[in-house]
Amino acid sequence: MPDVSPVFATSVNLIQVFTTTDAVGQAITVGLAIFSIVAWTVMFGKFSELKRLRLLNLAFEQRLRDERTLLDLPESFRTRRSIPYADVYADAVEAYWRAASILQEKGIDSSRARLEHAENGIQRSIARQTLRYESSMIFLASIVSGAPFLGLFGTVWGVMEVFSAISHQAQANLQTLAPGVSAALMTTIAGLVVAIPSVFGYNVLLTKTRQLSTELENFASSLADRLELESK
Repeated sequence: MPDVSPVFATSVNLIQVFTTTDAVGQAITVGLAIFSIVAWTVMFGKFSELKRLRLLNLAFEQRLRDERTLLDLPESFRTRRSIPYADVYADAVEAYWRAASILQEKGIDSSRARLEHAENGIQRSIARQTLRYESSMIFLASIVSGAPFLGLFGTVWGVMEVFSAISHQAQANLQTLAPGVSAALMTTIAGLVVAIPSVFGYNVLLTKTRQLSTELENFASSLADRLELESK
């Protein structure tokens, strides 16, 4: 019985494919490799940052729960601006006492006005901390949406170069087309390798960001309620 040899080779030498790619394809592939490194760095860094901020928030919230009053706490509670909850608290209390001082100079005693200024300070701080939570996310979203198109551009460019080259030949067959087409497809693969992990990482980080933003709003609402009760 005669031996049956495999028709297709199953191994792909990526280095050889890369070397057969033209300068444009190589530049796109190298650029996508750099984007991949940056994307992974951003994802790990952002995840670590959000986890750290949440732990700091919970610890600060617990400290406030142990205090009987919020308006007369030591200055150390208002200087820890790196903690989102502490930043909200500091803006609220400072706005409250600033309004109280101005109203006292005018001979006005209005707890409602003081609370309104405190609530405005809370809203400003919430907006600032939300932007902090979402920082670097736009860059990751750009990589997610742009990497496949950049890879597709490299493929289209490579295929165009292949057909341009064979147009000057007397005849073309699969053996002459295959290396150029394979090299052209490499940029699409590179684009997908960058985009697929990035889209999963982006969705995980987006969920964490929304969770932290919701928790921040709940803390701010609880803070406003306690300030209102203490001001009466």
